[in-house]
Amino acid sequence: MTSLPRLRLAVVIAALLVTLGLLASPASADKPSGKRDLNVMTQNLYLGSSLTPAISASDPAAFVAAVAQIYATVQYTNFPVRAEEIADEIQAEEPDLIGLQEVTKWTTGGLNPPPGYDFLAILQSELTARGLDYSVAAVANNANIGPAPLALPGCVQPGPTITCTVQLQDRDVILVNDDTSGLTWSHPKSGHYTAQEVINSPVGPLSFDRGWTSIEVKLKRQPFRFVNTHLETEDFPAVQQAQAAEFLVGPGRGGTIIATGDFNSASDGSTTTSYARLTAPGKFRDAWDEDELGSGSSCCQESNTPPLAPGALNNPISTLRTRIDLILSRGAARSDGDEAELVGDTLFQGVPPFWPSDHAGVVAEVRLNG
Repeated sequence: MTSLPRLRLAVVIAALLVTLGLLASPASADKPSGKRDLNVMTQNLYLGSSLTPAISASDPAAFVAAVAQIYATVQYTNFPVRAEEIADEIQAEEPDLIGLQEVTKWTTGGLNPPPGYDFLAILQSELTARGLDYSVAAVANNANIGPAPLALPGCVQPGPTITCTVQLQDRDVILVNDDTSGLTWSHPKSGHYTAQEVINSPVGPLSFDRGWTSIEVKLKRQPFRFVNTHLETEDFPAVQQAQAAEFLVGPGRGGTIIATGDFNSASDGSTTTSYARLTAPGKFRDAWDEDELGSGSSCCQESNTPPLAPGALNNPISTLRTRIDLILSRGAARSDGDEAELVGDTLFQGVPPFWPSDHAGVVAEVRLNG
């Protein structure tokens, strides 16, 4: 039988250990408490060329010429080189969660085609080469355009016969850092918006079939949803604003949510009303406080250097002018607004492509209050 003095001594020692944090008290063992910090990143990878030449083509011959111009520009903007810089940025920032947009897959085929590019596989290879462990948690498969005739040198035979094709697939992707302690995820989902812009081209209707993807996440047992999306451009404001409304009642509805994306709506209200709707009272909080951090312009690097298509990333002076790449939060996920920064907004080499993307990325610290 334990003596009373020994029992009292054991209680005193246990209390001291709890005070020092060396022994969990029964009340705190089964529930999360305190703040949990997450490093979150959003990055539009850029498909490698403007599609304007194909969209504005007036007849099938002009469309074929535009496709060749676009893919020549994709080769020029050299995603394998750009991916090295983006992987370096990820290594430096160590984000726990990443939302990627325009994770393009260019597939070429036919007789003697030029190489294709799978942006996701290329970036994953670069991350692995740096010893980084990021899982592809969820993928939204959006546009799937083509195959279209590709009239580049080596693909045009006497006749003339075009022997090569190219196909464009657009994806949004969520990456999760496998090395983040206490971070688990499940239930990957994706979907498409009902509102979509459809363009009538010489080869039929074209749409980017914009969508979203999400996962359910826990950080040290604190649950939240992580969502990534890419809304329609400001050139089609009614469609974009309808997509923003769908986002709020769909994947962006609920309790604690962190959302990343290229929302294509200028934060200063100069283009569409989507940003104002997303950040209205009771909706999302923006991780970027312009009063504290400045304008934070993240879009877009522009150039027009024929015979390349627009967007060749060969402008030596930055043309970023609007803030459309956002990290948003609601519920128990909060940001002070002054713990965010741009990445990829400076020249990374002395020859084109000068920029890792036509968008700067955004990295922010988000806290989960348990």
